[in-house]
Amino acid sequence: MAERVHQKYLWAPALLLLAACGSQPVQPAAVGHASSQATAPAVPPPVAEPGTLAALDPCALLSPQDRSAAGVSVLGRPKDIAGARACDWTVPGTFGVTVTLDDHNGLADLDVAKKTATKTTVGAHPALRVSDKKAADGTCSVLLGVGDAGSVQVDVSNTAFTDTALACRRAATVAGLVEPKLP
Repeated sequence: MAERVHQKYLWAPALLLLAACGSQPVQPAAVGHASSQATAPAVPPPVAEPGTLAALDPCALLSPQDRSAAGVSVLGRPKDIAGARACDWTVPGTFGVTVTLDDHNGLADLDVAKKTATKTTVGAHPALRVSDKKAADGTCSVLLGVGDAGSVQVDVSNTAFTDTALACRRAATVAGLVEPKLP
């Protein structure tokens, strides 16, 4: 213990000298605790390969012009949906849209009730439009396939949970705006 106290006070004159010179003092890294000092060099975060879903920011997929065309007057909020990166835009009193980037599940891997899905194409990407017309719950999704192992999901929910046809038009509009930016 006496050694730790002694080491602590050895730093004090150096810190005072640095502070007096107008520099910010440098704190020693856990003096006396060798186990807390880093022994391996810092590893930079992985860099996403350009042209992949991992390289995309879901909130950047709708530019201000895109948001205006889709009737979205708010900025998106990033979120995580079951490990997939997503962005959520909620227009108060009207509707919400979520765009989810799934790097691990292609269209064939998604759990979609066949009676609610309609095959379609959005731009150059195969897609499914998913809505339950019988439920008439004001929700609709457009799922875009990105290669065999990726998908982008555009989900729209109307605030009053009515008018499924309107929700599908909104989802199709957003999917059409997002699609050209996909790999």
